[in-house]
Amino acid sequence: MLYNQIQEALQFIKTRITFTPDIGIILGTGLSTLSEDIEVHCEIPYKDIPYFPESTVQSHQSKLVFGTLSGQKVVAMAGRFHYYEGYTMKQVTFPVRVMKFLGIETIIISNASGSTNASIEAGDIVFVKDHINLQPENPLRGVNDERLGPRFPDMLHTYDKSLIAKGIQVAEEQKIKVHQCVYIGLQGPNLETPAEYNYLHTIGGDLVGMSTVPEVIVARHMDLAVMVISVVSNKCYPIEEITETTVEEVIKVVENSGANMRILVKNLLKKI
Repeated sequence: MLYNQIQEALQFIKTRITFTPDIGIILGTGLSTLSEDIEVHCEIPYKDIPYFPESTVQSHQSKLVFGTLSGQKVVAMAGRFHYYEGYTMKQVTFPVRVMKFLGIETIIISNASGSTNASIEAGDIVFVKDHINLQPENPLRGVNDERLGPRFPDMLHTYDKSLIAKGIQVAEEQKIKVHQCVYIGLQGPNLETPAEYNYLHTIGGDLVGMSTVPEVIVARHMDLAVMVISVVSNKCYPIEEITETTVEEVIKVVENSGANMRILVKNLLKKI
């Protein structure tokens, strides 16, 4: 069933585009303005694509953007989906599977996150090197279709070290401070309690967020090279430094760091 849905979405999209993208980009909070840098070939609203959900989150658009960026043929998700919006994990990750069948070999995923590491400040940019999955559902649950990937995908080399190395090189060239960290995925949509932040720090998490992990799991299931870039929207550790946080504040912080995120991604693409 899932395979057939992917094929239906794929066939519709192919009636609108005339090239094969090599790289997929998920424009989460913090990288939404990157779509302005793409030399656009075609834009397709999610609502027009069979089986695609629509983003309901503030600051997220709801369309696929096809075009050229830094000399690379790309397909960009302008707006992503979250489990807390009420979608199933298969719906949340459906676009990743479609992008794989469109021809991408690499996926770059962006997000905003809270810092549970005392040395990482709001506004900092982080390359994710590993994750801890604390979300309540897995997108691979259920009958496995070998046409999509193996029953038990190995997660040892989930985050592509060569892409991270290139990202660090770009950051050094552009004099942009970056970190390498572990991301913890939770369900949301509420922010965490002080006790939960302390727990996340204790178990080895540097960042916490409500997205990304499902897409990463499916990307690995389909043998895509994965790069995740996060912008820290608020500091959640040490406990005494926590302040109340609103979505408006999160958007303001990540927008301020958006220019550096765009620089990193555009120059990273030149090295792939």
